[in-house]
Amino acid sequence: MGELLASYPVWGAIWMTIKLTILSGIGAMIVGTIVAVFRLSPVPMLQALGAFYVNVVRNTPLTLLMIFSSLGLVGIMNWNLSPNLYDNNFWWAVVMLSTYTGAFVCESIRAGVNTVPLGQAEAARSIGLGFGQSLRLVILPQAFRGAVVPLGNTMIAMCKNTTVASVIGVSEVSGMMKTMFEDRPDLLFWIILLVGLIFVVLTLPAGIAITNVGRRLAVKR
Repeated sequence: MGELLASYPVWGAIWMTIKLTILSGIGAMIVGTIVAVFRLSPVPMLQALGAFYVNVVRNTPLTLLMIFSSLGLVGIMNWNLSPNLYDNNFWWAVVMLSTYTGAFVCESIRAGVNTVPLGQAEAARSIGLGFGQSLRLVILPQAFRGAVVPLGNTMIAMCKNTTVASVIGVSEVSGMMKTMFEDRPDLLFWIILLVGLIFVVLTLPAGIAITNVGRRLAVKR
């Protein structure tokens, strides 16, 4: 394993995975929250739009979205997010991870909304708060509290989904692993072990922390 660490940019690949996870996580939270508001809206058109987004995106393979960004949006429509090809692929990977994970974030937030007692919304309306104010001040803060664990699990799943970014040339851990397989098939076991350990180190502490935070924030009923 020491030979692999010395011969390949392991730390750079790990850092790339971390950057993809953090930036895509922020994007997914923004997208998911907006779509959740649409699905909770009293406006039928917004409800339908939110449901359409979730159903289509959740049932579309992430690999297909990545390839679509590279061959469709960039190759055909010439939508470049950066003049540098490497940076362009990186940012498209962030966009597609955010788009894909946002659908799951939306459903996690909706699950959190279901934990908010109905009386909270009724109390908000009784003091004159509109739909937007009730969501922003009363419902969503409690929904996020109830959805800490599902949201955390979604972010952990997204961290593992960053491996799909290698299909458009982003050099994260999965891309490095493919190069290792091609160059050193004699070290197959050690390559798999190394990549497995990397993802355990990246996700296990997060899982433990999320579980602890979820227990602390759980509402006693």
